[in-house]
This record gives sequence, structure tokens and C-alpha cells, in this order.
Amino acid sequence: MTEINTYAMPFRRRREERTNYKKRLALLKSGKLRLGVRKTNNNSQVGDECLVMAQSSELRKLGWTRHTGNLPAAYLTGYLCGKKAKKQSLLEAVLDIGLLTPVHGSTIFAVLRGVVDSGVGVACDKEVFPSDERATGKHLGGDATQLFELVKKEIDAKYGG
Repeated sequence: MTEINTYAMPFRRRREERTNYKKRLALLKSGKLRLGVRKTNNNSQVGDECLVMAQSSELRKLGWTRHTGNLPAAYLTGYLCGKKAKKQSLLEAVLDIGLLTPVHGSTIFAVLRGVVDSGVGVACDKEVFPSDERATGKHLGGDATQLFELVKKEIDAKYGG
């Protein structure tokens, strides 16, 4: 008699912890555009293969001189992406954070807050957003708040306020 294997190997992307297929299926069934947030140690990137994409490294061209991996940079990246989306008449999306752990007040939700503040509709609970002090850079001290406001005005000027 031959033995039958009863073990089914999980999909490669699940094994690599890159895709949660249950969540992905639910997102796809909704039919809405996805707001994909991907994070590295130094940057935040909003968008995968999509219509609009923003990276925190783009903030350098707009006058941001501080580190691009912190909360204010994440907020501004989300704000930039939201303004680009509105310019292309993309007014609604669903948040897709992949396998990132959702921690209230984290950079993921700072990006989401920036997108929502720019005028793009994303269903979310406002309690997950970081505080105003942290999102605007007041906790960093020095000129961070003025720099934050300067870059935000530059985004509004370039992509419509």
C-alpha cells in the first residue's frame, strides 16, 4: 500500500508572512481602491501597484530636512498621497497595512490620518490616530513644528489646497 500525504503546504507568501489571504480576500470583495501602507526603518511608502504613490523621500523636494522615518514625516507622506489622489478624483479607499501590526498612534495610523486630513474618505476610528502633538512634530522640539507647517503649505500649493 502507498501512503497518502495529508499535509498541504501553505502558499509561499503565507509561509514568508507576506500575505494574509483572509484579509486580502475581504479587501478585494469590497470593490474599493486600497490604500496600501508599507513601512521601512527610514521611509514610509503609500501605494503598491496603484494609481497614486507617495514616498517619504519625496518630502525632501518639498523642504523636509529631518529624518523621514518619524511620525510627522509619515503624516506628511499620507497627506501628500491624499492630495495626489484627490487631484486624480480618487475620493475613497480602504486601508491595507499588509502584515504590519496595527498599533494605535503608530506611523501607519499617522499616514492614515494624513490621507483622511487631505480629504480622501477612508473608514476608520479616530481613536487610532496619533495625538496632534506627535503628528505635527511638537514632541521633536526645535523648529520641527514650523518645518512641518512649511512642508504642509508647500504640498497644498503644489497639489491644490
